[in-house]
Amino acid sequence: MSATRRRRGPNPFYEWLLGLACVVILVVVAFAAWGAAAITSVVEDKPAPPESPWHMVEGLMRGTYKWPGTGAYIALALILVVVFGLVAYVVYRILTRDEVLVDRAIRFLAKDRDLRGFTTEGVSGIAQRLNVPEDAPPGVYLGKAVRNDRDLWGSWEDMHVDIWGPRTGKTATRAIPNIVAAPGPVVVTSNKRDVVDATRISRQQRGKVWVFDPQSQAGEKPTWYWDPMTYVGNSIVRAMKITGRFSSINRPAHARSDAYFEPAAEDLIAHLLLAASEDGKPITQVYTWLTRPNDDAPARILREAGHDISADAVEANMASPDRQRAGVYGTATQIMSFLTAPNITEWVTPGANPDRPTFDYKTFAETTDTIYLLSEETNKAAAPLVLALTAALAEEAENTGIRSPGGRLPLPMLFVLDEAANVCPWKALPDKYSHFGSRGIVMMTILQSWAQGAAAWGENGMSKLWGAANVRVYGGGVADMKFLGDLSKASGVFEPGTTSITYKWGDPRGISRSSRPEAVLNEADLASMPRGRAFVQFSGTPPVLVKTVPWWEGPHAATIRKSIARYEPGHPAPAAPVPAAPAPAAPPPVPLGKTT
Repeated sequence: MSATRRRRGPNPFYEWLLGLACVVILVVVAFAAWGAAAITSVVEDKPAPPESPWHMVEGLMRGTYKWPGTGAYIALALILVVVFGLVAYVVYRILTRDEVLVDRAIRFLAKDRDLRGFTTEGVSGIAQRLNVPEDAPPGVYLGKAVRNDRDLWGSWEDMHVDIWGPRTGKTATRAIPNIVAAPGPVVVTSNKRDVVDATRISRQQRGKVWVFDPQSQAGEKPTWYWDPMTYVGNSIVRAMKITGRFSSINRPAHARSDAYFEPAAEDLIAHLLLAASEDGKPITQVYTWLTRPNDDAPARILREAGHDISADAVEANMASPDRQRAGVYGTATQIMSFLTAPNITEWVTPGANPDRPTFDYKTFAETTDTIYLLSEETNKAAAPLVLALTAALAEEAENTGIRSPGGRLPLPMLFVLDEAANVCPWKALPDKYSHFGSRGIVMMTILQSWAQGAAAWGENGMSKLWGAANVRVYGGGVADMKFLGDLSKASGVFEPGTTSITYKWGDPRGISRSSRPEAVLNEADLASMPRGRAFVQFSGTPPVLVKTVPWWEGPHAATIRKSIARYEPGHPAPAAPVPAAPAPAAPPPVPLGKTT
């Protein structure tokens, strides 16, 4: 049982209800008979009935009043048909009304006073304190509270983790509305183009739009590129960081790795990345060196640049026994195998057109630009670069926030990490999540299930990520009973009363009443939660049921429709503007003294 079911088992008072229904029917029949007699007395000029139905019934029983005749029976039948027809209609409407079953639980969830800090008024105060522009939304929109239909938001300091099953509306109700409304820079990851098509025009109105699309998910051409060597610079620490991100795509952080070859391969890649960066070479040079274990150029470059320890490490690998060296270089080659695809490397190297503009990730947090990072879910050839760029943007935004007044970015920076477990499983994300909020970096990590997150970060990492979020949203469509069981416990308990009747009529000693704690929402309620509802947990408050609002019901619907019509495949291309007709030439002036 849960709060969505009004009672447990059969109604213990059905006998009383049945008796009450009988009394009501008798009263209705009495009034109908009295009305029929009154109508007949007027129509057929018969004696009027007594002044009330009760006196009429008493008169009929005592014989002091005589029924008017056949006409009264006809009138009585018509009245009863009308009355019971209306009753049947009302009952039918009650039974067939469009009621969302899960909404019955709201009286046991968060009250109005619990949600004051998440209403428009509540988050607006935080937005003013953070100097967010007045024309910007006060926070990250969630939907309307089922209890009172008030808008609910996460503030520009809150971090979000969303779990929505497939086809439950996460893109339409969470990703798109918040992307188009964000006042500052936005980073979006996805494995589909729909979010790009829907939000592109809105974001173009705020700043420049960059679409990183190595696998042609959105049909974007490489008119610009990002050079990962700008992240490496002359730092072996950053070289090791980006190498770990490359490696984590094919080997999640929680998975067991080879005790020697994988760490040795990552160290070798980091040293080669540093050598390529110091020599001004593109990232593809690293793969070339990995295929040539006897090439001493990397060690020589590192030693000339003053990185003697890195040079020693490369030389040690070159001088190791053949089988050991082959294992290290072979493992490193597998990690960097994504560099073999030309359609991918043209997004991270100058290529044949070095005049293309480069993407400066270091200044992105100070703009109002938008970057979309796309990668296939099943083919992870582009995922290492998507992860590396996402982490670089977040890391540099954090540094920019530290250097800014108040230790925060001037404008909040929104990360919408859709399909995060597949597209950018950044292993450090759970550890850094809560810290980002204090720097003006708002993260919204969207997953399809708890298991998907656990596959990317491990069970402990996923628990840490979920716990670090200030706003936790479940949008339905999940069948993981363990996860739903934890949500059910978070919904709280109530104590439904039960009454047991084991007595003969009139003996009150047989009535017993009891209660026991039950979940407000059980696993079945949460598993069957319909589209259009979300179960939201705010830190420090009871959970709340929210009515989600799709973008077509929001204030940016017209612009989003225009963007879809412009960019989505299958829509006709916008007509080219028709050039204005040239103005007719003015007649030549007529000399004075002459006529035309």
